[in-house]
Amino acid sequence: MGDFVTGVRYFGQGFGMLARRPRLLFTGMLPAVLTAAILLGAMIVLTANIDHLAALVTPFAEDWSGGERLVTRLAAGIALVGAAVLLGLVGFTAVTLVVGGPFYENIAERIEDDLSVTMGHLDLSWWKQFLSGIRDGIVLLLRSLVFTIPLFLAGFLPVVGQIVIPALVALTTAWFMALEVVAVPFYRRGIGLRDRTAMLRRRRTLALGLGLPAVLLSMIPLLAIVVMPIAFAGGVLVALDVLGLAQGRKLRHAAQPFH
Repeated sequence: MGDFVTGVRYFGQGFGMLARRPRLLFTGMLPAVLTAAILLGAMIVLTANIDHLAALVTPFAEDWSGGERLVTRLAAGIALVGAAVLLGLVGFTAVTLVVGGPFYENIAERIEDDLSVTMGHLDLSWWKQFLSGIRDGIVLLLRSLVFTIPLFLAGFLPVVGQIVIPALVALTTAWFMALEVVAVPFYRRGIGLRDRTAMLRRRRTLALGLGLPAVLLSMIPLLAIVVMPIAFAGGVLVALDVLGLAQGRKLRHAAQPFH
């Protein structure tokens, strides 16, 4: 439980650090704005063509009576929109990380410099980090869908689907979000997704403490645009804690103004 509280505190400290540097906060918001615009455009296209798409996935209902065909395709349309929303929520962080790699690299560098953390940095090109971000983002997106799609379908179960399943979806999404937002400090030290995942598993509640408030706040329309850079800033603190590179007083006072 202590690690969970620490993760929540790191998220709050991420807000404190960026609130004192509005320009850095704005810089971190740009990739989220672009990602939100892309996903919103995709949702508009989907909903505009939902009748046609519902017909494509239900060819077996073509010869049914009008009422049965209408109900079946309405259900298919709702399922398609629900799946698209779920995919957007799960993939938002991964796409934002890919789009905003250089921006979040800058945030991570500024935070680590403020904490006087310089150990283990590798001279990696932006292009190499970009490719790593795309590869890892795809892997995490596919992994998360393996868990979230069955949970989404289980949400239609009576009682359990309305009480237990939403909590499991939130925790699962929080875990994968945490894996994403801590990525930059690990990339800067040549640590890939597999090792990063293994290290965070040993501090799972710390990761959930960071990811859960980010996930819950991102459910508020448009707030995700602000939450994402805050989560990445908090992710730097979590990563440094997990890596053992900045402990004790430095991280406790990380919310102090940048030098």
